Amino acid sequence: MPKQKVNTSAAPAAIGPYSQAIRVGDDVYCSGQIALDPSTMQLVGETAEAQTEQVFRNLRAVLEAAGSELTQIVKCTIFLVDLDDFASVNAVYAQHLSEPYPARSTVEVSRLPKGARVEIEAIARTGGS
Repeated sequence: MPKQKVNTSAAPAAIGPYSQAIRVGDDVYCSGQIALDPSTMQLVGETAEAQTEQVFRNLRAVLEAAGSELTQIVKCTIFLVDLDDFASVNAVYAQHLSEPYPARSTVEVSRLPKGARVEIEAIARTGGS
């Protein structure tokens, strides 16, 4: 199956040589999203909680452009610059996703682009399958 580039102006433009997402058949592979406002490309929010809200807005936009939605996410990877933010990020995560929750990994990293506190990448399905 051929790769299809997913691109939307409703999410931040790629800040490097990558696509917002790639769709292959019914699978959507979303690049990591940080809390950039797509219209200004500036970081939104100072706390991990506030940034996670923007990250989910960005993920939603990319998934919708790919013909999917947040409910179709099957795997997430969360990158945090401070694992002390784990609980607050979890609280926002649980507001945007529901049972059965996607498989997930959470990793503490030393830095993220633009000084972000959180980045989330996702794999999703399209349609109802």
